[in-house]
Amino acid sequence: MAEHTRSSITIEAAPAAVMGVIADFDRYPEWTGEVKEAEVLSRDDQGRAQQVRLLLDAGAIKDDHTLAYTWISADEVHWSLVKSQMLRTLDGSYALAPLEGGRRTEVTYQLTVDVKIPMLGMIKRKAEKVIIDRALAGLKKRVEAAPEDAAGGADAETAG
Repeated sequence: MAEHTRSSITIEAAPAAVMGVIADFDRYPEWTGEVKEAEVLSRDDQGRAQQVRLLLDAGAIKDDHTLAYTWISADEVHWSLVKSQMLRTLDGSYALAPLEGGRRTEVTYQLTVDVKIPMLGMIKRKAEKVIIDRALAGLKKRVEAAPEDAAGGADAETAG
C-alpha cells in the first residue's frame, strides 16, 4: 500500500465556511498559486462536484489532470485521480473537526502522490508535505480573510 502524508491546521471559522471554500472549485485559481484553471465536469444530485479538471503549473511540474470527488459528509471529502499526464496516483482528503463549539475548525489534509517518472520515496514524501503545507496555508488565508463570505476576495500564493 502506498505511503501518505498528513498534516493539520486550525482555521478561525466554522466548518461550513471552510468546506464552502474547499468545494468552490471555480475559484481555486483566485487563491491557489499552482492551480491555473479549474473546471467542474460533473456534479452529484446535491450539486457537489464529482469530477473536476485542474490545470496545474507548479514550476517544474505542469499537469492537466482530472480528479473524482467523494463527499463522505458535510465535514469530509476524498478525491482520487481519474486521469493525468504526469501522475500515477493523486489520492487525498480533507477532514474537518469543529473546535470551540464550531467557532474554529481543525482541518486535516491527507495526500498520496505517485508520479509516472522514477522518483525516490523520500522525495515524493517531501513533495507531498510541501503541497499539503501550501494548501492548508492558502485555505486558512482564504477562509479567514472573509469569514462572512468565505468564497470571496483574498489572494494567496499557495496551492490547494
